[in-house]
Amino acid sequence: MAPTGAAATPADRAARGRAARGRVSRSAHGRWIPAADRADPVAVLERQGRNRLPELLPIRYGRMAASPFAFLRGAAAVMAADLAAQPHTGLTVQLCGDAHLLNFGLYASPERSLLFDLNDFDETHPGPFEWDVKRLAASVAVAARENGHTEAQAHGAALAAVGQYREGVRRLAKKGELAVWYERLDAESLLPLVRSARHRKRVESSLTRARRRTSLHALGKLTETVGGRPRIVQDPPLLESAGVTDMASLRKIFSDYRSTLPEDRRVLLDRYRFVDAARKVVGVGSVGTRCFIVLLAGRDTEDPLFLQIKEAGRSVLEEHLPSGPYVHPGHRVVAGQRLLQAAGDIFLGWMTGPQGRAFYWRQLRDMKGSADVAGMTHRELLAYARLCGAALARAHARSGDRIAIAAYLGGADTFDRAVADFALRYADQNTVDHAALGAAATAGVITVTRGV
Repeated sequence: MAPTGAAATPADRAARGRAARGRVSRSAHGRWIPAADRADPVAVLERQGRNRLPELLPIRYGRMAASPFAFLRGAAAVMAADLAAQPHTGLTVQLCGDAHLLNFGLYASPERSLLFDLNDFDETHPGPFEWDVKRLAASVAVAARENGHTEAQAHGAALAAVGQYREGVRRLAKKGELAVWYERLDAESLLPLVRSARHRKRVESSLTRARRRTSLHALGKLTETVGGRPRIVQDPPLLESAGVTDMASLRKIFSDYRSTLPEDRRVLLDRYRFVDAARKVVGVGSVGTRCFIVLLAGRDTEDPLFLQIKEAGRSVLEEHLPSGPYVHPGHRVVAGQRLLQAAGDIFLGWMTGPQGRAFYWRQLRDMKGSADVAGMTHRELLAYARLCGAALARAHARSGDRIAIAAYLGGADTFDRAVADFALRYADQNTVDHAALGAAATAGVITVTRGV
C-alpha cells in the first residue's frame, strides 16, 4: 500500500485517490435506492428529539413542515443514515455534516474582511468527502424545484455546484500547503463573478446588510432599557428570559468557557462584564436544543458584545462513522469550525454546563449574512451553487487529502453528473419524507406549531 502520511509523495497520494475508484466508481454516485430496512424519517426525528426541550419540538416540526426545503434543512440525521447505507470512497475530510445551501454565508474575519464560507458546524465530524457534496447538491435540487425551476434547470444547478467543487479541489491540489491554508473567498471578489446587473445589485445589498449586523446593531434590535439598564427583550417562545437558575448557571460556566480561549482573547474578554441573558430558539434542525444569548458590556453600555451559547450533542454522523478525535461535543464543533473555516470567530470556545451538557460559545452577530435562496432565479441559483461548491472545496482541501480527492474526481465530469443525478433522486425522496411528516402531524403522532 502506498504511504498516506507525511512521507507520502504527491504521486502516492494521487494513486490512493485513483484506487478509491475500485471501491466506488464515480458513476456509482448517481444511484439512490432506499434500503429495505430504511428507518421511518419521522421516527428518526422523534428519536433525535428525546434529549431536547419538549416544549420546543412542535416549533421544530412546524418549521420543517413549511416546505420540502425546510424539511431537508432539519433532516440532517435522516440523510446521514441514507448516505451511510451506501458504499463510500474512504477519502476522509473534516465534514461540515450539514452542507446545505443555507449553511453557507458571509461573516467577518478577525481583520474585519467580509468572507464567504461554511457557517454551521453542529454536525461536523471526519467522514467521506462525498457526503458533504451530496448534501449540497441535494439542497440545490430541492431549492430549484421549490423556486419553480424546471427539472433540467434543477439538474443543471446541482451539476454546477459539484463541478465547481471538483474544479476547486483540482486547482488546490496543485498548490503548496501554506497556500491552501491561506486560501479564502473574499466577499468583495465575488462581485466581478456576478453577470447580471439585477443579481449584482442584490449581492451588493446583501454585503451592506451583513456589514451592519454587529453587536452594536443587535443592541438596538434585541434590547430595551429597563431601570436605566439594557435588557434583552422578550418574545416568547422564541426569546425568553434565562430565569434565575439559568442565569446563575451561565455566570458560573462563563469562566470555564474563558479557559478554552487563547490567552490574548481571555484578556479581551475580561474587559467585558455580564449584563443579561436569554434563551433563544434558532434555526430549523437546531430547535429544541438549549441555546442562550448573553449580553456583555465593554467600555460602557454603548460598547456591547453579544455571545451565543449553543448546546452541542452528538453529531448525526457519529453513529455511522468511526469515532473522531474529540470526546467533548463542544470541542468537536469548535475544532471542526476552526479547521474548515478560512478565518475563525475570535470568541469561539466550549465548556460543560449543568447536568453535564456540552456547549460552545461564539459571537451572535459578527457581520453575518445569508442568501435569500427562495427568491433566486435559475441564473442566480446557478451562480450561488457554484460559489457554495467552491467554498466547500476550499474547506475540504484544508482538512483532507486534496491530492487524493482530486485524483479520484479526475478531469472529466463523470462524478459531477452522477451526483447531480443523485440530487434529483434524493429530492424525490425528500418530498416523500416531507409528506410523511405532514401525515404524522395530521394523525396526531407529532404536534406541530406552524408560523413560529
